[in-house]
Amino acid sequence: MKRRKPKSLVLSGNGINCELETAHANRLVGFDAEIVHINSLLDGTRSIHEYQFLNFPGGFLDGDDLGSAKAQAVKWKYQKVHATRATDAPFLDELVRFVAERKIIIGICNGFQLLVKTGLLPALAGQYGDQSVTLTFNDSGRFQDRWVWLKVNQLSSCIFTKDMDRIYLPVRHGEGKLVTKTKETLQQLRDDGHIAMQYADENGHVTTEFPWNPNGSADSIAALCDPSGRIFGLMPHPEAFVHYTQHPHWTREHLPEEGEGLKVFRNAYQYVIDNL
Repeated sequence: MKRRKPKSLVLSGNGINCELETAHANRLVGFDAEIVHINSLLDGTRSIHEYQFLNFPGGFLDGDDLGSAKAQAVKWKYQKVHATRATDAPFLDELVRFVAERKIIIGICNGFQLLVKTGLLPALAGQYGDQSVTLTFNDSGRFQDRWVWLKVNQLSSCIFTKDMDRIYLPVRHGEGKLVTKTKETLQQLRDDGHIAMQYADENGHVTTEFPWNPNGSADSIAALCDPSGRIFGLMPHPEAFVHYTQHPHWTREHLPEEGEGLKVFRNAYQYVIDNL
């Protein structure tokens, strides 16, 4: 009997603007991807528990009022899902339950900001909902739209970066600088394997120098994962490099047909097939 495709949800609405590209990347690797409006989750019309993989794409959620993704993060921490209001559980609790069931979440750019400000990342010592880092304005004081090299942390438990070493992806953000609550927080990120990717130069050496590090992030952090390795957030856009024609040098270099960003989604698909 033919196996049904695993289902993924791609969030849309309220300023999110990368849902089509993200859904396309999901479908290329084998997911049955569905684009769902954010209000459908909060009013209980749709449930995240119908899916195995949640995608929070990039964009300008709620116009980035109060800072990137902050308004929506506050909603998710306190607003109860209409269909489950009898449980008195906010939507954030539904997300924690989703991950506890061994399912997976990715947040890209604005989606990463959302995960950080809800406290789903990095969730130090498993404390989901406790915000210990933030993403704020770039050191350059302006929006950065460029391609960056990323070094993958081989010691991270992140399921999305399995068997990866270096990757080249675009960034486009004005608030991508990662700042930790304390110096001890930064050390804990290092020690516990929460750092999944760091900005690097073309030789793969991690660097804090601009423009390789486009925003001034502490320790050149470009991506984080939670203790389980199943929640992953990154500022660069893997969905924006799934075919060689998206590479800035595609007319000048011989490149593989598949863009490097698709590796992230292939790892997600393989995890779901193997574990759920």
